[in-house]
Amino acid sequence: MELALWEIGVLILAGLAGGFINVMAGGGSVITVPVMIFLGVPGPIANGTNRLPILAHNISAALTYIRHGLPRSGLILSLSLCAVPGAVAGALVGVRLPVETFNLVLAAVMGVVLILMLSDAGRGHAVAATPLTPRRRLWGHALMVAAGFWGGFIQIGMGFILLPILNRVLGLDLVAANIHKVFIILLYTLSALWVFGSQLELLWWIGAVMALGNAVGGWLGARLTLEGGERVIRWVVVFSIACMMMKLIWFS
Repeated sequence: MELALWEIGVLILAGLAGGFINVMAGGGSVITVPVMIFLGVPGPIANGTNRLPILAHNISAALTYIRHGLPRSGLILSLSLCAVPGAVAGALVGVRLPVETFNLVLAAVMGVVLILMLSDAGRGHAVAATPLTPRRRLWGHALMVAAGFWGGFIQIGMGFILLPILNRVLGLDLVAANIHKVFIILLYTLSALWVFGSQLELLWWIGAVMALGNAVGGWLGARLTLEGGERVIRWVVVFSIACMMMKLIWFS
């Protein structure tokens, strides 16, 4: 697939925005996947190619966390191992969806994310860290299989799924929950990328361009602490989602 210079610029900017939003507000894939579709990439291929910038962003974050030490590394590993088979199953569903069906599913998912971002539900209400009982551990690992399925299938909105499981069900504080989230997404994304790469002709160079932008955007987002920055980004994302939904539903 050949792209004009301005289209490559759009990909880089989308990667920057995706990485920045992931750090500042969450939901970067809600920008990167629709942008690829807008430039003519079929939905399932865009969904698979998007795993490269996701991988880049989480590798960067994981390396930072490793340097500062990992909390409950055994729990990270066991949760990730539960998410992987779910992700493989979800990716297998994702590669088999017709383009038109995928676009409608994506539009519906973006609509749900839009509602969550406009309401208090999207921000959630964290609970304090609590002891990890055997029952909570069992439920957390069971739910991680289902979370892995969604992550393998489409990825968008994973923050709304993983953080409640880690914080509310498993009782982790938000710092530990975010650290666990990064490693879980990193490991199941590797398996999902393998499925997409073996079943579809992914646009690796496009994914690499977006991955570079994603990594830089994440780096910038981690350092920008301007007052009200998250609120501004939230409304930019809301506007972008609304535009992309119209594109997916009426102009595919």
